[in-house]
Amino acid sequence: MDQQQQQGPDASAARRMATLASHLRPHPASHPQVEDVPLLRGSNCRAKGAAPGFKVAILGAAGGIGQPLSLLMKMNPLVSVLHLYDVVNTPGVTADISHMNTGAVVRGFLGQPQLENALTGMDLVIIPAGVPRKPGMTRDDLFNINAGIVHTLCEGIAKCCPNAIVNVISNPVNSTVPIAAEVFKKSGTYDPKRLLGVTTLDVGEVLGLDPREVNVPVIGGHAGITILPLLSQVNPSCSFTLEEVKYLTSRIQNGGTEVVEAKAGAGSATLSMAYAAAKFADACLRGLRGDGGIVECSYVASQVTELPFFASKVQLGRGGIEEILPLGPLNEFERAGLEKAKKELGESIQKGVSFIIK
Repeated sequence: MDQQQQQGPDASAARRMATLASHLRPHPASHPQVEDVPLLRGSNCRAKGAAPGFKVAILGAAGGIGQPLSLLMKMNPLVSVLHLYDVVNTPGVTADISHMNTGAVVRGFLGQPQLENALTGMDLVIIPAGVPRKPGMTRDDLFNINAGIVHTLCEGIAKCCPNAIVNVISNPVNSTVPIAAEVFKKSGTYDPKRLLGVTTLDVGEVLGLDPREVNVPVIGGHAGITILPLLSQVNPSCSFTLEEVKYLTSRIQNGGTEVVEAKAGAGSATLSMAYAAAKFADACLRGLRGDGGIVECSYVASQVTELPFFASKVQLGRGGIEEILPLGPLNEFERAGLEKAKKELGESIQKGVSFIIK
């Protein structure tokens, strides 16, 4: 009896240690370079006191966007379980973020053998994976590398969490969202309401206004002239001369390039993009929760133009996209910009589709 009493506390302590360690270390069976310590083997236990909410996976969590995005999602009270996946450095990022005293349980997954475990049971999957832009690179320069990465990750999503909402950040978004759609079509799991390209953009500072109080619909796509801010629809209403509109439109279209050049080879727009992605993910989670009146701009399968994909205002709900809102009245400058955007956007979409259908 005395021996059992001694074993009881020891066994309880071992279980607690296993639970604490389960989200920090990849399972050694799938990653043999990780030391196989019995107390530190993976556990499926949830930590006591974990917040009720949704399960979110970030694919590319150790990258320039992935790390700050992981931090911001760990802070989100709607997240109960946060899975961090990457092909390198995930254990360190996971260990670091796990020390944040917020409700979400964090688990790390390292390398292709652990992709399925990272995705199983997820409600929302965010994909910032891929290589960043460097000075002189266009988004098309990134295509061949990032297209293959998105292809592989979406195959995992189709297999392990086909009903999850998917937020695509990987550039070039104009092409990677069509790639994701084609992968899901091939697997028989495609739901256009659940696939959203993240194109959220803060333009308040460029306009000289408080960014928290300004809303500008940005339609079209996510690169160069395919980005079309509808300054005629800015809220609160502002009046601009044609010269101001041309200048502001150019600044908004080239905002990402400005950051790439300012960092002089040290990175791209990672921090601002992570913030935008976290805000967009929060909107998706609030929609999943059933909140009403959630409207964001996103690059989605759409019929607002003749193109199969287009960024515009969408209303979010429990099933992802509840409604794609009309573009509204455009002025002459915006109509001309729309025609230019559609031409380049059509080519980018076809490039993504052709990558899968070849």
